[in-house]
Amino acid sequence: MARKVIGGTLAVATHNEGKLREMRQLLQPFAITAVSAGELGLPEPDETGSTFIANAELKALAAATFAHLPALADDSGLCVDALDGAPGIYSARWAGPQRDFDIAMARVAAEMQERKALDPSQRRGHFVSALTIAWPDGHRETVEGKVHGTLIWPKRGTIGFGYDPMFLPDGHSRTFGEMSSAEKHGLTFGRPPLSHRARAFKMLADACFSAPREPVAPIVPV
Repeated sequence: MARKVIGGTLAVATHNEGKLREMRQLLQPFAITAVSAGELGLPEPDETGSTFIANAELKALAAATFAHLPALADDSGLCVDALDGAPGIYSARWAGPQRDFDIAMARVAAEMQERKALDPSQRRGHFVSALTIAWPDGHRETVEGKVHGTLIWPKRGTIGFGYDPMFLPDGHSRTFGEMSSAEKHGLTFGRPPLSHRARAFKMLADACFSAPREPVAPIVPV
């Protein structure tokens, strides 16, 4: 039986503004106050895990211990078949110290080109999101969501963040960079979740959160 989070405050263990914004939107229907790592002055731990799940658990446990609160952490990335699963857990590092994902996307496109991955069937990939809620006593609950699609270039769209503008999810004609957060999240708007993070969040919410209340106005990140 999964441990429940019933109202109160949840630390969100990320310094990524785009990821924080999505987390706050996903948490809207629940009676939970999300406080960011920046607001709490939480340090960023070294991500030494070899998997998305290991890194999500590492970050959540570090935040829960430091903040003395239940903490939610995500570790996510893009896995490209033609690049043997890269950038994978190193997705953020490909963006460099300034987190410039235009650089990261250009590198993905260039390396696929070098490997002669030109046809859409050769440009397959998937996003992964591992989500962990950890408590100060060390207990944790972890899930993992995925969404498959095709990598396109040139990129399309200016919505979202990270590799969204070059990822075309299966069954859709627009990239994640061309979709609103409502379309990507789905679950709080009467549709099944589409994005990897929304799919993981749905699993975690079903296990650990009380029944959602009616959606409210968006929370504006600070």
